[in-house]
Formats: sequence, structure tokens, C-alpha cells
Amino acid sequence: MSLIIAKFGGTSIGNGKRIRKAAQSVVKEYMKGNKVVVVVSAINRTTDELLEIVEEATNNTITEKQLAEVVSMGEMTSARIFSSALESLGVKSEYIDPYKDEWPIITDSNLLDAKVDLKTTIKKSKILLKLLDQGIIPVVCGFLGRDKHGYITTLGRGGSDITAFLLGRCLNADEVIIVTDVGGVMSTDPNKLQEAKKLDKISVEEMRDLATHGAQVLHPHALKYKVPEIKAKIIGFEHGDLSAPGTEIIGPSKKEQLKTVTFNSEPLAVLAVVGEEILNKPGILAKLTSTLSKKNINIIGVSTGKNSITLFIKKEDAQEAHKLLHDVVVEDENLSSLSLGRDIAMITISSPEFIDTPGIISEITEPLREHNLNIVEISSSQTSVVIFVDWDDGKKAYELVRGVLE
Repeated sequence: MSLIIAKFGGTSIGNGKRIRKAAQSVVKEYMKGNKVVVVVSAINRTTDELLEIVEEATNNTITEKQLAEVVSMGEMTSARIFSSALESLGVKSEYIDPYKDEWPIITDSNLLDAKVDLKTTIKKSKILLKLLDQGIIPVVCGFLGRDKHGYITTLGRGGSDITAFLLGRCLNADEVIIVTDVGGVMSTDPNKLQEAKKLDKISVEEMRDLATHGAQVLHPHALKYKVPEIKAKIIGFEHGDLSAPGTEIIGPSKKEQLKTVTFNSEPLAVLAVVGEEILNKPGILAKLTSTLSKKNINIIGVSTGKNSITLFIKKEDAQEAHKLLHDVVVEDENLSSLSLGRDIAMITISSPEFIDTPGIISEITEPLREHNLNIVEISSSQTSVVIFVDWDDGKKAYELVRGVLE
């Protein structure tokens, strides 16, 4: 017997026939002996239509409390219809919305972009297990929360994904299944490139970066609640079967769940290639990197500017790389000069919470400014920040940055 969290997006329950098909897929798992908690979004375009009506009717004078209550109607309607569809198929179901005592998701009072109180939500979620033990299928409103004053809050657009993974974590579910209008995660947007292919699996880190940079398959903040022990996949609604194959989301690893600061034990070398407006010259970066790749020289970091490209490599490869790239500079009329700079230290700071932490780069770098330590280069992703400083400043910078995370 497995505990499954099944989240249905707005398109997958876009009309009555689709809702019934979705309900049948849930009943199919229920009849196998599995326990299922359903999470629903608003029916397709409902939230957008409500927002348009509110804007026209109030001339944008509506309060945050009023707006949160209005937009919640989409999910509350979906939950009621879906629960009714389940019962029409002969199983017991109960819709769970923020007005009910059984409501599990407690947040702060930022009504339109609330943050989850995880500790309280874990406690409150246990009541769903009691319903499941009674043979009842709970249908939970996605996207919504409730603050300590009893006010409805929202988790931001796309927040139903957050609801699904959050409940998966709080209930120690075996699997979270996201049902969408596509059959899984694609190699690119199929609406823009017909050759797009479905991926069989993708890591949490890859999925997070895709979602943050525009892929509409999954809310990037949802993945902060994904733990390695819980399986997860994205499938298409057309199957009408929660056991259908899709794209499996792998991870995160134990290391990726932790806050870490690492100091590269060996110094790096920095090579700077300059040329007038080389940022606008196609193929320059490819020529430089492929030259080093052919000699099996790994590039640790790359920085580009209007008139320069800076490469960070292992110090042991510096002399060979210097000669190889000098030959490229001499042969290419777009390039004018190359320099091999001083030894560089690299510090990597990682945390899954960075995606939800505005100003984290400023917080990390402020102690370095206060101690007059110069940053040579900085790069960042959704869960990590990499800082390059002079080698002589490396150990001190490492200690200062580590103090920020502690």
C-alpha cells in the first residue's frame, strides 16, 4: 500500500469530462489499495478571469485580504467538484479548504505571497492521515494557505505545485504525481520546436533551473520540499492513469539538501582574453573553450564582458592553456591580447533555501566589503553562489562567508 499525492493542474481538469477522467484515475489507484490525497488547481483560466473581473469592477482598489478571498474561489470550486465526482464513482471523499478545521497548510500573513510555516503544517497535516485511514479521499485546494488569524493566504501563481510537494513531505508520502497538459518534461518547449522530446528523468537541480528560467511545467519553489525518499513524476492527463510513465524527478542528494561552504584547496589561474566588442562577435567563446577542451583542460568558471572573456582553470594547466590561447589570439583578428593573472581562490556557497532568499548575494558579500577583501568575480545559480578572490585573501574570505550561513 502506497500513499500518493496527485496534483491536477488547471488544464487537466479544464472541463467536466476531464474532471471525471481525473477522478477515475484516482479511484483506480484507490481500488488497488493505495491511499491518495488529491490536490487541485483552479479550473483552466478561472484565476485569470477572476483577476480581470476584479480589476474592472474595483479599479484596483481591492484590499489584499479581499483579493486573496476572491482568487481562492477557483481552487475551492475545483475541490468541491472533484470531490463530488469521486463520490459519484462510489468512493468516499471530502473537500478540504481553508475554512475547514481539517485545513493543514499554515502560513505567515503575507496574504498574496505567503511563506509556509513548515513545523505547524506538519502537525496539522496529520489529520489527513486520519481521513485516509477511514477510507476517505481528501481533495485539497492547491495554491492556498491560512494564517494564524484565520485569513486566507495564497502561495503565489503556480502554488498548487508547492501544495503537492509540501503535503508529500509532511505526510511522508511514497510518491508525488503532477498531472499536466504535457506528457512530462520536454527537451525544449514543444510549442516552439516540434522536435522536442520527452525526458524519462531529470534531476531536482535541473528541474529547478528549467522552471526558474521560464519552463512552465513546475513551480521552482515546489522542489524545496522534495526529499530523496519520495518519488516524483510529471505525467500527461490524457492517459487517465496515475501509473502512466512520464518524467521522473530524481533527488535531491543528501549533500544538496544541506547548507555548505567549500574552499577549493588548490589555487586557480585566471586567463583574460580581450578584443574590441568581442561579446558581439559570434564564435569567439566557442573557439576559446574548444581549444582547451581538445587538450583536456577543464574550465572551472567563465566571465564575459563587452571587451573581454575571463577563464578560470587549474593552476597546473595554466602554462599550457596560456600558450594554446595565445595562438588563438594571434590568429583571430577579433582578439588583441591575452593575460595570465594572479592565483585565485574559489569559494562555493550552496543552500536549497537561496531560491527563497532575496538579497542573499548582498548578505554573503557584505562581510568581505567590511574587511576590504576584493571580489575578482562572482557567479550564481538558484542554489549556489561562487566567489573568486585573490588567493592570499581566500582563507579569510572563506571564514567570513561561512559565518554568514551559520
